[in-house]
Amino acid sequence: MPSETLWEIAKAEVEKRRSSGSEGDGVEVGEKSVFFIGSKNGGKTTIILRCLDRDEPPKPTLALEYTYGRRAKGHNTPKDIAHFWELGGGTSLLDLISIPITSDTLRTFSIVLVLDLSKPNDLWPTMENLLQATKLNVDKVIMKLGKKNSKAASEMRQKMWSNMQKDHPDRELIDPFPIPLVIIGSKYDIFQDFDSEKRKVICKTLRFIAHYYGASLMFTSKSEALLLKIRGVINQLAFGIDKSRSICVDQNKPLFITAGLDSLSQIGSPPLPDNDIGKFHARSPVELWKKVYGKLFPPKSVNTLKDVKDPAQDPQYAESEVDEMRIQKDQELEQYKRSSSKSWKQIELDS
Repeated sequence: MPSETLWEIAKAEVEKRRSSGSEGDGVEVGEKSVFFIGSKNGGKTTIILRCLDRDEPPKPTLALEYTYGRRAKGHNTPKDIAHFWELGGGTSLLDLISIPITSDTLRTFSIVLVLDLSKPNDLWPTMENLLQATKLNVDKVIMKLGKKNSKAASEMRQKMWSNMQKDHPDRELIDPFPIPLVIIGSKYDIFQDFDSEKRKVICKTLRFIAHYYGASLMFTSKSEALLLKIRGVINQLAFGIDKSRSICVDQNKPLFITAGLDSLSQIGSPPLPDNDIGKFHARSPVELWKKVYGKLFPPKSVNTLKDVKDPAQDPQYAESEVDEMRIQKDQELEQYKRSSSKSWKQIELDS
């Protein structure tokens, strides 16, 4: 009789877990997913390692990386599992965003957007490109889920508003992100030395974006105290730990604003003289803030792909046999190019 395949073994294990969960003590293992996206070299890996209590130096994330953590709810209870995904390359690998976002994971899925405060000119395009691409994929999955399970899709749409009180004055003026979103401004230690007016503009803009999308907003750095606060927020997303309700909106201190606690009246209008506001033609509040921010911090027009490091040249992935074969093939390719070039020149001379 043939032995079981790996797929059959895995399927049997899942069925075993389901039956033991329903016939046992009723305790289920919770699983949540947290997807880190954001600025290239913005500190995403450092935050993940800190949340998992891993004392190791962070390595550059080349594409899409995965790790996980476990946490017990109490004594003699199964450990909950948190899946951590991280997108590398800033905005250059948007196609990979769809991989961890599936109909099976979406109901327990969260997004953490890490923005490098020390690079204000890159801040808006990074935020915009990543959130647009992520929302597009999430909307597709929700639509697909709605065809199979309309109740689950409806619950997700209602959950979008869970952070906003029903009597909040801005309820009709915002557009919450379809799944939980946390925006983290990293490298605050550099940002705090910026000119006060620059800090004011960046703080107000990020507060508006976070509030508009129903997201939490907080700043962090290498400071142990700030990292602990961030860890608490990530643990809430990953393991359902009680949510913090603290708030700090002082631009001279690291911002910490839990979703739903800010307001447009507190944030104020875009940071421009009143007589200049009318000069900006915008179809939405987000577009207005984008134009104002872009005037003060014009985005740098760079090719996002050129900064992506070639994994084939990365020493951490070195394999002698493969590398030798790669060198040989590269040499053959160059030889082919030279011989082809000579052939075409000869044809041109003959003609």
